[in-house]
Amino acid sequence: MRPASLLEALRERTRDLHVRAERSGIIADILRGRATREGYERLLRSLLPVYQTLERQLARHGASSRIGPIVRPELDRAGAIAADLRYFSISDGSISDVGEKHSPETARYVSAIVAASDGNGSRLIAHAYARYLGDLSGGQILSRLLSRSLNLPLAALSFYVFPAIPDIEAFKSDYRSAIDRVGDESEDFDAVVEEAALAFELNIDLSIAVQADAARALR
Repeated sequence: MRPASLLEALRERTRDLHVRAERSGIIADILRGRATREGYERLLRSLLPVYQTLERQLARHGASSRIGPIVRPELDRAGAIAADLRYFSISDGSISDVGEKHSPETARYVSAIVAASDGNGSRLIAHAYARYLGDLSGGQILSRLLSRSLNLPLAALSFYVFPAIPDIEAFKSDYRSAIDRVGDESEDFDAVVEEAALAFELNIDLSIAVQADAARALR
């Protein structure tokens, strides 16, 4: 039976992938308190072009009734990630260029987001769901763990701070409702659901690659 709402369908389709994401790559290292500073910096470098692309493509469709309700500038993360990378660069000189060449995994992720923006852009809903609701939920846990395990100050954790959102729980509830509203208007319900699975797969691949790169750097 088809789920009653887009949000329910997204949750069901990505439930197992969500567990895999938590158990894979650099994210698993962070959750276990094993991540290195180098590994976390590499994660930020890999995610920056992903968010830059997602936010640019969402803005393109911001006036559309199909996408507009989920385009929320207060969620934008690219600027926060860039600020965190500047902090690392100033504090230890480890980041030479936040605009460096993308890894193959990041390039595939970016290409998928651009492709999802084709046509009416409805498949961008899936990428916004995967990234932003994750940042508002699990991201808050990652922030606390990184603060403790790597002794990072708030100045290095802007990624997880949403100054324009005073009540995160209320915002998440509203954002989920917005996803359902655009889902009701979408003619591409199944395509959006499958795009969410792809978004999780791409994120898992990126996380594993970052972990491997960080490990090689320590040898």
